[in-house]
Amino acid sequence: MKKGLGRGLEALISSANALEDARNSVMELKINQIEPSSEQPRKVFDQEKLEALAESIKNHGVVQPIIVRSEGNCYKIVAGERRWRAAKLAGLKTIPVIIKDITSREVMEIALIENLQREDLNPIEEAEAYKKLIEEYSITQEEVAKIVGKSRAAIANSVRLLTLTDEIKEMLSDGRLTSGHARTLVAIPDPERQNQLAKIIVERNLSVRESEKLAASENKPKKKTEKRKAITKESIEIAELEEKLMAAYGTKINLIKNKEKGKIVFEFYSKDELDRIVEMLLNNVK
Repeated sequence: MKKGLGRGLEALISSANALEDARNSVMELKINQIEPSSEQPRKVFDQEKLEALAESIKNHGVVQPIIVRSEGNCYKIVAGERRWRAAKLAGLKTIPVIIKDITSREVMEIALIENLQREDLNPIEEAEAYKKLIEEYSITQEEVAKIVGKSRAAIANSVRLLTLTDEIKEMLSDGRLTSGHARTLVAIPDPERQNQLAKIIVERNLSVRESEKLAASENKPKKKTEKRKAITKESIEIAELEEKLMAAYGTKINLIKNKEKGKIVFEFYSKDELDRIVEMLLNNVK
């Protein structure tokens, strides 16, 4: 991710050399004159890391100026919000800045690229930033891909994560679920089932490949005879029993009944999953 991120910060902030020249115009601003930008894609800041940076700033000061732009009666942060937050924690009254005259779109591009280069965004923050660039500034996924140095498919896959349930997006934000795992759930049409499968993936620590198999089993086309089957009281009862069994065993279960006979089919997606199910079944034998 860190290599060749599109135009990069250098192109958007007049190149590394220009930035070096701009150090001659570094000035001090009062911390309370500066505010975070609404264009900042990063929403979550690790408090422990902020406190560690604040301690470093107490000892060594703010080594690298933050970049701001003038907006009304205050200055909005273009790059360096984490340093600004840590400086506030450290009790500083002023902070070194470089003032830039740039557009809102450029602010967002710079903030997005800076965070991607430092790998500071969680998958949902990243997806929301792409979506905002596309919708608010009327640019294509292809153009976003060029800005950040990724493929158009990578941008499309990222934005699709926003179609998932709020519960899954929270799992992505706090790191319980990776974007690779979450992408396997995008094609599941039922939001409640999405949540159930996400919990299974997390609880069973499934790999992405195992998660793909789990999701694929949900999307298998029903046989024509199954589609035509009338919804009866018995079929509703069977569906309820399947739900109870799936909740108890943490995997997909089919209960197939034919008159007074039938079978219960447990699905598993790895040897560990099979061993777990067998152990649970044996433990229930009296």
